[in-house]
Amino acid sequence: MNTYNDYIKEIEERKSQGLHPKPIDGAELLSEIISQIKDKDNQHREDSLNFFIYNVLPGTTSAAGVKAKFLKEIILGEFIVEEITPTFALEQLSHMKGGPSVDVLLDLALGNDTTVSQEAAKVLKTQVFLYEADTERLEKAYKAGNAIAKELLESYAKAEFFTALPEIDEEIEIVTYVAGVGDISTDLLSPGADAHSRSDRELHGQCMFEHNKEMQQELLALKEQHPDKRVMLVAEKGTMGVGSSRMSGVNNVALWTGISSSPYVPFINIAPVIAGTNGIAPIFLTTVGVTGGIGIDLKNWVKQKDANGNTIVDEDGEPILKEVYSVATGTVLTINTKTKKLYNGDKELKDISTALTPQKMEFIKAGGSYAVVFGKKLQTIACKILGIAIPQVYATSKEISIEGQGLTAVEKIFNKNAVGTTPGKTLHAGSNVRVEVNIVGSQDTTGLMTSQELEMMAATVISPIVDTGYQSGCHTASVWDDKSKANIPRLMKFMNDFGLVTARDPKNKYHAMTDVIHKVLNDIAVDDWDVIIGGDSHTRMAKGVAFGADSGTVALALATGEATMPIPESVKVTFKGEMKPYMDFRDVVHATQEQMLNQFEGENVFQGKIIEVHIGTLTSDQAFTFTDWTAEMKAKASICISEDDTLIESLEISRDRIQIMIDKGMDNPKQDLKGLVDKANNRINEIKTGTKSALKPDADAKYYAEVVIDLDKIVEPMIADPDVNNEDVSKRYTHDNIQPLSFYGGTKKVDLGFVGSCMIHKGDMKILAQMLKNIEAQQGEVKFNAPLVVAPPTYNIVDELKAEGDWDVLVKYSGFEFDDSAPKGLARTKYENMLYLERPGCNLCMGNQEKAEPGDTVMATSTRLFQGRVVKDSGEKKGESLLSSTPVVVLSTILGRTPTMEEYEAAVDGIVLTKFKPSQKELVI
Repeated sequence: MNTYNDYIKEIEERKSQGLHPKPIDGAELLSEIISQIKDKDNQHREDSLNFFIYNVLPGTTSAAGVKAKFLKEIILGEFIVEEITPTFALEQLSHMKGGPSVDVLLDLALGNDTTVSQEAAKVLKTQVFLYEADTERLEKAYKAGNAIAKELLESYAKAEFFTALPEIDEEIEIVTYVAGVGDISTDLLSPGADAHSRSDRELHGQCMFEHNKEMQQELLALKEQHPDKRVMLVAEKGTMGVGSSRMSGVNNVALWTGISSSPYVPFINIAPVIAGTNGIAPIFLTTVGVTGGIGIDLKNWVKQKDANGNTIVDEDGEPILKEVYSVATGTVLTINTKTKKLYNGDKELKDISTALTPQKMEFIKAGGSYAVVFGKKLQTIACKILGIAIPQVYATSKEISIEGQGLTAVEKIFNKNAVGTTPGKTLHAGSNVRVEVNIVGSQDTTGLMTSQELEMMAATVISPIVDTGYQSGCHTASVWDDKSKANIPRLMKFMNDFGLVTARDPKNKYHAMTDVIHKVLNDIAVDDWDVIIGGDSHTRMAKGVAFGADSGTVALALATGEATMPIPESVKVTFKGEMKPYMDFRDVVHATQEQMLNQFEGENVFQGKIIEVHIGTLTSDQAFTFTDWTAEMKAKASICISEDDTLIESLEISRDRIQIMIDKGMDNPKQDLKGLVDKANNRINEIKTGTKSALKPDADAKYYAEVVIDLDKIVEPMIADPDVNNEDVSKRYTHDNIQPLSFYGGTKKVDLGFVGSCMIHKGDMKILAQMLKNIEAQQGEVKFNAPLVVAPPTYNIVDELKAEGDWDVLVKYSGFEFDDSAPKGLARTKYENMLYLERPGCNLCMGNQEKAEPGDTVMATSTRLFQGRVVKDSGEKKGESLLSSTPVVVLSTILGRTPTMEEYEAAVDGIVLTKFKPSQKELVI
C-alpha cells in the first residue's frame, strides 16, 4: 500500500469540503514522506517538505517520534537537507512539546559535540514537558559531573522557561460579537451531533454556531474590519458556556478568533476572549484557562431597584433589567491587564480583576495552564536535585485562613487532599489549591481529544497516585455506526494502554459495557473524602466532591494526578417538612431550584458555588439525581452530607458493583478495581468502628448562602420547561423555568417520552414496571399514544432487574428490546407509539446519535433542554424538551399528553416513589 498516495487522495476529498490536509500523526506516512525528502529527484519532494515542517502533530504521536529522529540526523550532519538547517531543525524540535523531541534534545545536549550540546541546551531551557525518565537522565548526568546537565537544572530551578517568555500586552484591543441573547450552551459552539469530528479540529470548526454559515461569515467579516483586534464572543443577557465543559467548544472559538499556538502545528489556536452578562459557566471557564484565554463577567445588565432597595419586577414577576453599557456586535473595547479594567475608549466600564488574577495572568503568559502546571513541577524537581530552596517565580498560591471559623465540607476535602500548601495551615474558600485527584473519568465523545492532549503533553502512563481512571463508551452507545467503529476501538486501545479501566476491551475479552459514565464514577467513588475529575459537566458524585472538566483538564489529571483550582464557596441546602406520598425525588430536585430563586429574588446563588446538600437518609444511588442536576443549577459541584448508616449502605452498593466489574474481567494489570474494593471495605470499617465518621461540615462553617427547602410546598410534579415561545429570547432554554404539572391543564400534547440518562437509577426502572402493571389493572391494557424510549443507565441495573423479575415486565409491554449481538447501525428517525428498550447509555440525552423527530414536544427524564439538543425545530413548530420525573414521562406517553393530577395519582397508586425524608440528625460536627 502506498500510504502517501492515500494521503493525497484524502487531501483531494477534503478540498471539496473546504478543508486543508489533515495533520499527520502516523509513523508509516511520515516515514514515506521522509524518504521522498531524501530523494532529491522525487516529484513529491517539495510537498513532502511542507508536510514534514508544517503538518505533523507533536508530543508522543508515532509521527512525532519519526520526525524527532530525522531532525536529530540533520542536526548531527548524518543527513543534509538544504531546506532544513541544523538551526531550523532545533527550532522544529522546540515546538514538538516533549516525548521523543525531549529525548532527542537530551541526547544532543548530553552528547560529546560541544557546539551541538550548547545549542540543544538552549532549546531544552524553553521546554517544560519533561517526565521522570527525562529528569532522571539529567540527575544522573549532573551527579556524574556533566556541566550541561548542571546548567539545565539551574535554568529549570529559576523557571527560565517561564520568566524568559514575553510579557503580556498591557492593552488588548477587542471587538465584540454577540453570539446570542440569553444563556449560550456549548452545543451552539460544538454541537453534540458533531462529536465524531472533535479530534479533527479544522473539520469540527465548521460546526461552529451549529453550522450557521451566516453567523460564521459575520464573524469573519468582523475580523477583516478589525485585523488588529481580537474578537470577544458575548452571551448578551446570559451566561456563556452553560451545559458541558466541552473543550471542543473552546477549541472552536479559539480556531475562529484566537491565536495560533505554533507556526508548525496547524489548527491548534489558543487565547480566545469570551464574555457573558452573567459571566462564564464555571466548568467552561476552567476550559478557557487551559488555552490561556480570558473569560469576562460583564454585568452589563443589572436589576432595577426602587427607593427602598427592592427589586422592581414586571407583570410576570420578572426583574426589570437596565443596560449599564453596550456590548453590541462591533463595539470596540480595551482590556487593560495592568489596571485590570475594561474600557470603552477612555471610559472605564468594569473592574475585571477576577478574569486577570495572578494565576490566570500566568496562564495567559504561558499560553495555557498546562505549561504552568508542568513548569512548577519541573522547577520543584530541579531544585530538589540541586538541593536548593525553590525561588519564588510564580505567583504565590492564595492561602486564606480565618482563625476561629469552621470548615465547610468542600474546605475539609481540599485541606485533606492539598499539596504544596503551608504546613499546618487550615485553608478556607478563596484559597488557590493544588489537590491530588483520586478518580479520573474520560467519556467517549471527548476521549479522542483527551488522548490527543495526552500525546501533546508527552504523557505515556497514568499517574501512580490516581486510584483509577475510567474510559466510558456511553455517549456512542445507542448507534454502533461507521464513525463509532472507526473511533471508539482506537480510543479504547489508547486508554487501555495508558492504564485506564476501559468500557470496551481492545482484545474483546469481556462484554462491551456502555454504561453511563457518571453512574460508573458514582459507583467507583468509594470515599466521601475523595476528589474526582471527569470529562463531562455531570461529573458530580454523591460521595466525595467531583468536578466536571474539559478534555484537557482530564488529560492533566490523568498525567499528573493533580488539579489546581480555588476552593469554592458553598451554599448549604437543608430540608424541612414532609413529602407527599405521590411525589418523586426528581420533584424535590426541581423544587430546590424554584424555591432557591424565589428566596433570593431571582438571583441564582448556586452559580459557581458548591452545593452542600444535607441529604441525610438517601443512598448515593438515588442522591445522584440531586447532584447530577446541580450542573443545570450552574453550580461548580455538589457534596452530599449523609448519615453514617446511609453512607455505609452506599459504599456497600458501590463495592458490590465494582466486584461485578472485576468478575467480568474489567480490572487492569495494576488491579485498580480490586484496590477500590479494599478501599471501600476500609472506609466502611472506619465508619462502623467510629474511627472516622461520615464527612460533615463544622457547625460554625461559613456559607455564601443557606437555602431551606420546604417539602410541604411540593404538592404536584415539577417540570423544567424550556419556554420556547417566550417573547424575551433571553428567558428561553434556561433550566430556571420550573412549572407545576397543573400549569399544563392536562392538555399539552406530548409526541415522545424518554426515560434514561444519568438522572435515573434502578428505582426509576422499577417504578416504570410497576406503573405499567398499574395502568393495565386500571384500564385493561397498556396502550401508548406516544413513543416511550427507555435507556437504562447501566448493565448492572439491567442484570439486577432481570434477577428481580422487573425486566420481564418491561419486555412484556415493549415493541423493541436491544440486542448486543446485533447493535443498531443507523440512528432511528421515526418512532412508533410503543415502548423501546434501548441499550444502556446516554441515548437521546446526548443528541449526537438518536434524536426525536423535528418539532416534537418531548417529555424526558434527562438533563438538557437546550435548543436542538434532544429535538430540532421543524418548519412549523419549535422542538421542545420538557424535563420531569419518570412517572410523569411514562404517563404522558400513555396518554399522548400531560396528565391531570387525578390521572397522575391514580397511575402511581401504591408505588413507593422515594423514601427520602429530611434527616432528624444534626449533620454537622
